[in-house]
Parts: sequence; structure tokens; C-alpha cells
Amino acid sequence: MNSIETKLSPLMSVNGALAAALVDYNSGMMLGSIGTGLDLEIAAAGNTEVVRAKLKTIEMLQLNQDIDDILITLTSQYHLIRPMDADRGLFIYYVLDSTKANLALGRRALQSLEGTISL
Repeated sequence: MNSIETKLSPLMSVNGALAAALVDYNSGMMLGSIGTGLDLEIAAAGNTEVVRAKLKTIEMLQLNQDIDDILITLTSQYHLIRPMDADRGLFIYYVLDSTKANLALGRRALQSLEGTISL
């Protein structure tokens, strides 16, 4: 496992965890990933557009706010996007099986992990 995969690996210990990736917001490129079940390269690029759209909306509304996380609920999955506080040019993308996962525990795992990742 490379360094980024090693740092993402604690996320996989959450019940129902499927995959996680560290993504560069500026390019949409995935810097590292762990897990299976979906094409994380496509997910990284697509979710970069989600973050960009939300940031643009915040700016248009003239809100003095940062994104803590973005939650997308699908029929059987939770998709969490968390921009990193230390480097707002990066975000963690995390996928959970909603039939098995506890969303609060998944969010907490993301918050805990965030402080351990630096490039």
C-alpha cells in the first residue's frame, strides 16, 4: 500500500465502508484510494464538480462559510465529501453501504482521519 492508501485505511474499518479516495480539487485527479465497488477515478472527477458547484453557490449567496462535508444519499449508499481544513485544495471522498453503515460513525471517522493526512 502506498502512503495515501495507508492513511485512508482506517476508514475501511467502519462497518459498511466500501471505498475512499483523496482527491485534488483543482484538477479533479485522485491522489490515492482504497476499496472497491465503483470507478473511483470517475467519482473523483464528478465529485470535484459537486464541490465546485457548492462553493460557487456559497459565493453567490455571499455566505461567509466553509463546507464541513457534503452528503449524498443514494438508494443503498452514502457518499460523503469532506474538504480538508489543512489544505482546502484536497477533499476526501468516502462511500458507505447505507444498509450496514452508521452515518454518524462514518462522519466521525472522516473528521478523525483528516488531521492525519498531509502532502
